Amino acid sequence: MTSLTLTIDLEAIAANWRALDRLSAATVQTAAVVKADAYGLGAARVVHALAVAGARRFFVAHAAEGIALRKVLGPGPQIGILTGHLSGDTELIRDLDLTPMLSSIEQITRNLEALPGHPFGVQLDSGMNRLGVKPSDWQAIAPILLAAEPALLMSHLACGDDPDHPANRAQLAAFHAMTDGTGLPRSLSATGGVLRGPAYHFDLTRPGIGLYGGLPFADAQPVVGLSLPVIQTRHLEPGESVGYGCTWVAKRPTTAATLLGGYADGLPRSLSNRAILWAGNQACPLIGRVSMDLITVDVTDLDEIPLKLDLLGPEQGIDSLANFAGTIGYELLATLGQRFDRQYQEVSA
Repeated sequence: MTSLTLTIDLEAIAANWRALDRLSAATVQTAAVVKADAYGLGAARVVHALAVAGARRFFVAHAAEGIALRKVLGPGPQIGILTGHLSGDTELIRDLDLTPMLSSIEQITRNLEALPGHPFGVQLDSGMNRLGVKPSDWQAIAPILLAAEPALLMSHLACGDDPDHPANRAQLAAFHAMTDGTGLPRSLSATGGVLRGPAYHFDLTRPGIGLYGGLPFADAQPVVGLSLPVIQTRHLEPGESVGYGCTWVAKRPTTAATLLGGYADGLPRSLSNRAILWAGNQACPLIGRVSMDLITVDVTDLDEIPLKLDLLGPEQGIDSLANFAGTIGYELLATLGQRFDRQYQEVSA
């Protein structure tokens, strides 16, 4: 059976977590962000690998994402919910022992009334203006809320992947102003913040994209490989076109290979006429438009036609491919389709 093969190196994910953990002091705990099904790579398998590597705290976006994690982890390890305690999530938070990061007065009221005594954290807005309790609101409610002993006070850097952006220092100062003297565990940094150094680490870091081989963690081990099968080839004469809209026209005698894979599999249409695929270390340009199930590649310069070409692999990582699409590695990982045959390289204990 012809299939699209997505390889996921769990050992590399574990190694990336260990490497990021080593960047902070022994007194700083390193969690793992595994939202969006571990960035599209399969939360159950990824979380198990991270637990073997030593991770004991995890973060997801929504309460429902905690279901798969709790099945894998069992009781004990903390699962934080980054969007907090949303309406309708009370039973799920209680039954799965999830820890919502409350981000508004409405959520705080809901949580304290519905789940008195249940662990929670608080997300503070230090300047990103997305989620979090505003400084003015925090001043008013902090005395009452701190008496309930939140498990964590956290915020999030808007420009953590840009080491020179002044917003990083401004948010650091704002976070200090809101949290100094509370005596509670604090967390400001995802992957980018980990790389900014000890001043940004506080008590807990929360790497995400760096675990999966993406920037800004340039030293990350590659995690994902994607090979697409060749299902047909044809010879084109100069002047003949390929694909919808006739957007690519041959300028020389060309051998075109049609590969299984398209935007239904998470390959953005913006890769059309831009991306590169690889036969070993030989580059083969994608020609014509990406369609729902197929792409077409110029393989004229190959000595022989391979069974598959690599879209992600040793010669091209997730961020390089994302550049062709005009997006970021996060988006590509999170949208890779479910038609792939996922093959996992296991983590060693």
